[in-house]
Amino acid sequence: MDNQKIIIRVATVPDKVYSKTITDEMAASAAARGTGIATRTPEYIEEKIDEGKAVIAITDQNEWVGFCYIETWSHGEYVANSGLIVAPAFRKSGVAKSIKKRIFELSREKYPEAKLFGLTTGLAVMKINSDLGYEPVTYSELTQDEAFWAGCKSCVNYEILMSKERKNCMCTAMLYDPKDHYEPEETKQFFEENKKGFERLLKFKQWKLLKPFLKKDRDSNGGASKPKSLLHHLFHL
Repeated sequence: MDNQKIIIRVATVPDKVYSKTITDEMAASAAARGTGIATRTPEYIEEKIDEGKAVIAITDQNEWVGFCYIETWSHGEYVANSGLIVAPAFRKSGVAKSIKKRIFELSREKYPEAKLFGLTTGLAVMKINSDLGYEPVTYSELTQDEAFWAGCKSCVNYEILMSKERKNCMCTAMLYDPKDHYEPEETKQFFEENKKGFERLLKFKQWKLLKPFLKKDRDSNGGASKPKSLLHHLFHL
């Protein structure tokens, strides 16, 4: 790894050889974090590659490093950069930020008028998005395309999302609007100045939004201790 050069580029047809490796790592990563994701098959990854809507990172020795792809909603009015995944050996190296930057650029090239958005439970991803010019927004500013929200059904937090009428959940929504946005330097500075506040917000969401469901599970279990799955989720977001 130390002597290898990492290349980040738009994925091409020969990169389909990595499709199963990518989906296997997506599933393993979600399981380790205790979160749910929409099912992604190797065929779906290959479709994104065929459409020119994917970015891949590999070493100069053809070792897979990372991947991300573009989703479009509301007839192209909204764009999401989805499925960001990095191979375990290359995490915490800065490659995730580089992949996000390249997929952001590709999204702007393909859909210059579209609003780019994302949902995340992680402070690290919030920072990466802020560096690109995204800003935190309410869920009402996201696409209302039913197909997008249907993708949340496989997440362990889906019941929370629906209980809040899709107005709030564990994730923080972030948006880049090409027609009305702050410059990246401004959003980056805003994040740094409010980092501790965002961190507290994420922790507050974990406590406030999960609390009713933890109580309900305890009641349904006759006052038993919190289920292992919820404990795992609470401390591994």
